[in-house]
Amino acid sequence: MKISARNVLKGKVKQVKPGTVNNEVIIALPGKAEIVAVITKESSKNLKLAKGKEVYAVIKASNVMIAVD
Repeated sequence: MKISARNVLKGKVKQVKPGTVNNEVIIALPGKAEIVAVITKESSKNLKLAKGKEVYAVIKASNVMIAVD
């Protein structure tokens, strides 16, 4: 796989929470970190997402905001 995005995180699907139109996909990353993505139900089906499946979280953002107290 070749992709232009710089942030590609490999992990495993921990859970797929179905919604009416979209699914929330929780991905377990190495260590104990998790990342959550909301994608269409159709995309979930096409990717055959299920608990334990290895996936890549691809993050492409033009802005990253940092805040402190």
